[in-house]
Amino acid sequence: MPRRPRVTLPHLPLHVIQRGNNRQACFVADEDYGFYLDWLQEYADKTGCAIHAYVLMTNHVHLLLSSASGDGVSALMKALGQRYVQYVNRTYRRSGTLWEGRFRSCLTQEEGYFLACQRYIELNPVRAGMVPHPAEYRWSSYRANAQGEASSLLTPHPLYLALGADAKARQQAYRELFRDELEPGLVDAIRQATNGNFALGDSRFGDQIALALGRRVQPGQSGRPRKLREPESGELL
Repeated sequence: MPRRPRVTLPHLPLHVIQRGNNRQACFVADEDYGFYLDWLQEYADKTGCAIHAYVLMTNHVHLLLSSASGDGVSALMKALGQRYVQYVNRTYRRSGTLWEGRFRSCLTQEEGYFLACQRYIELNPVRAGMVPHPAEYRWSSYRANAQGEASSLLTPHPLYLALGADAKARQQAYRELFRDELEPGLVDAIRQATNGNFALGDSRFGDQIALALGRRVQPGQSGRPRKLREPESGELL
């Protein structure tokens, strides 16, 4: 069966996950995490991508990013993946693949879903039982987004900037978002969309993206396909 084309559009956030092959460890030493983040920034700059959030787990990576072009994220992940695999193979005297094939991704609706997806990413170490609070995990964007830790890698998304009038207010408002756990249904929706290369959002968002791309971008349902709604006058996709 042919692979489904990626659901991507310029300037709209994309949640990306890349796993180690057979769930093997991708990061062993602190230097591994550091090099990956350095190269992530280098290739994000070269491909016109903006990184909004990230977490590096032992055997997989989550990124929330947007690109000025439709193929920017793919170019970033290809260059970054190859550079990092070369480093790992040379450092640990191994050969062969490191990653589990193609990275998985989902286009993310900004209103109502973007900040939830950002929280989902930064809460990964908590859900995995590695730390009791995301601030205690070193290899994520939480400390920068919630506590003001300096980071030249991150580009704040407009929805994050809208949380407060200044950096201190934004960080306080962002920390408040983490007082409550994500709803299980929302966690499942993020996972399903990312693993299936679908759009993450409500049905209206799905219809808009489907019209823009000319193909289905949400999980199929039994029965005849539903007719897509045409955009109203003046409505932006």
